[in-house]
Amino acid sequence: MKNELQPIENIEAFQETIHQWFLENKREMPWRRNPLPYYIWVSEIMLQQTRVDTVIPYFHRFIEKYPDVEALSTAKEEELLKLWEGLGYYNRARNLKIAAEEIMTKHQGALPKTYEALRELKGIGEYTAGAIASEAFGEKEIAVDGNVFRVMARLMGCKEDLKNTQVMKELKKEVRRLLPEKEVGDFNQGLIELGALICLPNGTPKCWQCPVKKVCTAYKEDLQFEIPKKTQKKKRREEEKTVLIFRHGKTFCLRKREEGKLLAGLYEFYHEEGHLSFEEALAYVEEMGLKVKSLVALKEKKFLFTHITWQLKAYMVDLASPMEGLLFVSKEEIIRTYSLATAFREYFETICLMEEAREEKER
Repeated sequence: MKNELQPIENIEAFQETIHQWFLENKREMPWRRNPLPYYIWVSEIMLQQTRVDTVIPYFHRFIEKYPDVEALSTAKEEELLKLWEGLGYYNRARNLKIAAEEIMTKHQGALPKTYEALRELKGIGEYTAGAIASEAFGEKEIAVDGNVFRVMARLMGCKEDLKNTQVMKELKKEVRRLLPEKEVGDFNQGLIELGALICLPNGTPKCWQCPVKKVCTAYKEDLQFEIPKKTQKKKRREEEKTVLIFRHGKTFCLRKREEGKLLAGLYEFYHEEGHLSFEEALAYVEEMGLKVKSLVALKEKKFLFTHITWQLKAYMVDLASPMEGLLFVSKEEIIRTYSLATAFREYFETICLMEEAREEKER
């Protein structure tokens, strides 16, 4: 540690301030309204890498379909992935089901109450276990996510890289020192909420609204625009692909992505590596043995993953007849049953809108 961190001095006052501020300012969320352990677990998994406003409608649909651990443990993977469609990071959904099966066999269907037991479940890491243990069961455990790291870095005047292992360790140590004996879940959520609503990233904190600005080192020393330290993000690897959306009548051709690959288990349109020109795309389709009625270029798209960028070029290919061995399904079946990876679903939605506009014009 290059700079000396400033600990919070009046712990009881700090605890009370955070708790009271949280009770008065917390956002309305369905899992807070009805804080069942199962609901908290599902919401925490959904919230990984995903915004609250995006998660809420997915949460409602998920709980309606799988109201408890037992229902989730018997879920069919295709149905589960379809329900998760658009949320991304699909292994989260698979891990939820695996963990549910573990809970049914090892914990009599009830979510374990301790941090240690929660950590043994598939897909539950350090933060998630702390969040569930403290919020659902009142266990005195920390729940430190990116929001809390940022809040603590500013409070303590940390000018170092927050990805540094020693820095993270010191900030977690201070959060643990600050934990109250009671209402631990509210305190943890209060710190998270403070980071989400007030102590914002990218040099835009709302310090004038902060309930603890008087004890904040960054605020007192005018460092809130320098903390946390900005780190250079790794450049994503770029991959060029040409998407071929085969249609026959009112059906679309899909294939399932292989296990072990990115977006494994989801469905996709056919695609080829590299960007194909109109002539190259036509030749490629004919080499597959498919008879083309028409080929139309669609708008190019860019799709971002954590470490990869897909640069997508696409063609809508109307076929004279389907090819044996390929899966052709209706628009309604895609909407109801088949979980399309988001990069391909956007093209599907575009084509549906084009068709609706054409039908409306013909009327």
